[in-house]
Amino acid sequence: MIHFPAPIAAYLEAANANDTRALAACFTADALVHDEAREYRGIEAILAWKAETSTRYRPIVEALHIEGADRDYRLQARVTGDFPGSPAMLAYRFVLSGDCIASLEVGV
Repeated sequence: MIHFPAPIAAYLEAANANDTRALAACFTADALVHDEAREYRGIEAILAWKAETSTRYRPIVEALHIEGADRDYRLQARVTGDFPGSPAMLAYRFVLSGDCIASLEVGV
């Protein structure tokens, strides 16, 4: 079993459940998400990003491995959904601030 820092565990649960209220609580007010060569800053922009990707791809994230310490973590995950090439292996980089995510970068 993989042990996740609480903010990352909460993010994965909220993202897979498509629970926008819980997802919003995972991030700092001025958090930054970088995905598909675009940036989303602040809760409203992050929720719009999540709504768009959930509608378009219906992603489910299966965490495979996490490493890091303090506030910087890298997660390897298998992502399935309605997109060409599913399933895909993606890398997530989380930077934490207290009990929240300050930034998230999604890439390959």
